Amino acid sequence: MAPTHGTSDGTIRWGILGTGFIAGLQTSDLLDNGFAVQAVGSRSLESSTAFSQQYGVATAHGSYEDLVADPEVDVVYVATPHPFHHAHALLALNAGKHVLVEKPFTMNAAEAQEIVALAEAKGLVALEAMWTRFLPHMVRIREILAAGTLGEVRKVVASHNQNLPKDPAHRLNDPALGGGALLDLGIYPISFAFDVLGTPATILASSSPTATGVDRQTAAIFQYGNGQQAYVDCELDAAGANRAVVIGTDGWIDIESIWYNAVPFTVFDSEGNVLERFDQPVTSRGMQYQAAEVERLIAAGATSGTVLPPAETVAVMAAMDQIRSQIGLRYAADALAGGALHE
Repeated sequence: MAPTHGTSDGTIRWGILGTGFIAGLQTSDLLDNGFAVQAVGSRSLESSTAFSQQYGVATAHGSYEDLVADPEVDVVYVATPHPFHHAHALLALNAGKHVLVEKPFTMNAAEAQEIVALAEAKGLVALEAMWTRFLPHMVRIREILAAGTLGEVRKVVASHNQNLPKDPAHRLNDPALGGGALLDLGIYPISFAFDVLGTPATILASSSPTATGVDRQTAAIFQYGNGQQAYVDCELDAAGANRAVVIGTDGWIDIESIWYNAVPFTVFDSEGNVLERFDQPVTSRGMQYQAAEVERLIAAGATSGTVLPPAETVAVMAAMDQIRSQIGLRYAADALAGGALHE
């Protein structure tokens, strides 16, 4: 059961690995909700010092190695670009720290499995920072589905389309930095499909590339053994409504734009009558809920929760491996992991 309070008593101390945009968002949400942010680490002391001064973090380290070695840090939030998640998560775990690793968790399933195996062997938490899973509206949606309100769930439709920077040198367009729509944007609807329907039996994917060779837009149909389907799509150079729908034999759930944020949703019966309207505002952006899950697991002496168990994170990465195999999108990390994507 995921925590719904999104607050902390401040006894577990956080270290922030990386000083980019997403690191700032997570740090703000931690500090706004009572979490103890003890230290930050960057490749340069100048960068970490500027970050520590901006957010009021006590200690600034000039290397990632110094951050994970800090005895005042209990858990490390890995916020570097995706090609570095694997190395930095292993660095923290080998230093005895729990980790919250930004999504996508890694570049491929092989890297994800290595992190999960090491964390389990050491009795440490390794949670993917898929913050949407822990937001109150997603907690409520899972309750509605478990209650059978929609009858037999037949379909999930979820989109994530944005108009993002088109500079070829930008991280999002650079193959060396794991660029492309799938890993940055597609992870959201794919993870949502897993949350509702589980691991698909088969995947059929289609994509169009950018001039730099990463995927500009990608769509996939997930097919399940009992006939259920999920349609997921993403694009990095054209914005869309970014809504999601769960359809069942007795009704449907319409999640408003932008569905992976803390937004309202409406439950309809099969005749279109409103059964429930959920609209619960959250403080901050909402990234504190995933941190609360990390602290809950640590306090319970557990390494896996039910909302996003490590095995499911690996399965999501394997699904994205399958999609990339079908659309011909490969990264340097694939060769390092043995060269074979999941077919």
